[in-house]
Amino acid sequence: MKEKSTTPVRSASADQVHQSLRNLLVRQKNACDWLGLRAYREQSTFLGVKNEKFDHQREQVENGVMVEVICDGHFGYAATQDLSDAGLDRAFTQALALARSFASRALHRFSFSEVRPKAQGSYRSPGKITMDQLGFAEASERLTKASLAMKVSDEVIHRMARLILVETSIQLVSSSGTEVDQEFKMLMTDFNAAAKRGSEVQVRSDQGGLARCYQSGMEDLQLDNILPRCYKVGVEAVSLLSAEDCPSGKFDVILAPDQMMLQIHESIGHPLELDRILGDERNFAGWSFVGLEDFGVLQYGSPLMNVTYDPTQHQELASFSFDDGGQRATSEFLIKEGKLVRGLGGLESQARSHKPGVANFRSASWNRAPIDRMGNINLLPGSSSLPEMVKSIERGVMMYSNKSWSIDDYRRKFQFSCEYGEFIENGKVTKVVKNPNYRGETLGFWRSLAAVGDKIETYGSPYCGKGEPSQIIRVGHSAPHCLFRNLEVFGGGK
Repeated sequence: MKEKSTTPVRSASADQVHQSLRNLLVRQKNACDWLGLRAYREQSTFLGVKNEKFDHQREQVENGVMVEVICDGHFGYAATQDLSDAGLDRAFTQALALARSFASRALHRFSFSEVRPKAQGSYRSPGKITMDQLGFAEASERLTKASLAMKVSDEVIHRMARLILVETSIQLVSSSGTEVDQEFKMLMTDFNAAAKRGSEVQVRSDQGGLARCYQSGMEDLQLDNILPRCYKVGVEAVSLLSAEDCPSGKFDVILAPDQMMLQIHESIGHPLELDRILGDERNFAGWSFVGLEDFGVLQYGSPLMNVTYDPTQHQELASFSFDDGGQRATSEFLIKEGKLVRGLGGLESQARSHKPGVANFRSASWNRAPIDRMGNINLLPGSSSLPEMVKSIERGVMMYSNKSWSIDDYRRKFQFSCEYGEFIENGKVTKVVKNPNYRGETLGFWRSLAAVGDKIETYGSPYCGKGEPSQIIRVGHSAPHCLFRNLEVFGGGK
């Protein structure tokens, strides 16, 4: 059954919305120190096939405007879906009242020239083909074939093939002359299979679920690319039924890029968010073991560790030209040769912390104020080939695709479980192992980085959560295979 969003949406073209925003600027720009307006429209299509049968189709539309003011050095926000002049004026009045109300209790007073620069430019995702152009029937047929490709034996009892296509437009204008127009197309796919033999059930996915997320259109839903991957998912799910449990002990570990994605996200991305370090997130998502005094000093990992924040990467999920505060996106080192050099904080956090940051002040929707968010955080390639890394290991495990994880509120200690493992003995992969897990402490883990692969793979996630009220945002991560020495590894449910 096809579902449609019940969210009320005022129909208006992009040009009409833009003119309404400009009219509000003219009417109200002298009533406050600074006025910014962000129009946000997003259409999402969800399509899924289960066991070669149609499972779901849903469309969702979000559409509205965030009004942001600075008055007496303090911010005020209000959002509306009423895009009429009267509706926008009401939102402005509410935002102004909030800014004035809180100004007397401000912990930090902002100058708009410091935190809201004049920005002018545009951005367009490389995606080309929309769902309407490909057609639901063709898309469903391709997902059905993907599901069938995973059925390599009768032991594969469950197969899911699904996609999410998102089209987003953001217009940003302000009283200081900002004019930014950005459009995004994003395709996210997920193929997974469950195999059963007796009471044993094992699940394998295409790189850990919704990890193949890119800025692209339906042109990336190509069968010659999808079907071999789905066949491999089915084969590996069945192979896990015969596999031994991963052994426990201290082992060298190679993490595949699809597992490195989450490792980077949880033990680098979140700990380096400046608003978290400043204490803004401690009531909800936790704090960080990193302090402001650590930037430029802390040896986060081995000298082989080079990590960038890079919103300029072609097709990576969180690429853009400007963040939602108007800061131009540039590529910056967060960690260089193992040393911590820069945090993940937009202009507001940079002003509060007096530390360098990046253009990562981002909002999840029209009714959310921007906060410091991850974007594309990438571990740069090294000089080691994967065969060279395997050859250097006497006893170790190569792990793929995250299954579950936990990490403490300060991001110090973590534990990850993976879907699929390969045991390495005397420089060779000798067998498949199931239920591989590893645990560690963030700094000790990254300092044990002994080799970095020479080829990167790029993944992403549509589900990074943070903030009060909650904001779910999209992030991208790329990494090569990485070798870590002497990690604590365990198998099964230990």
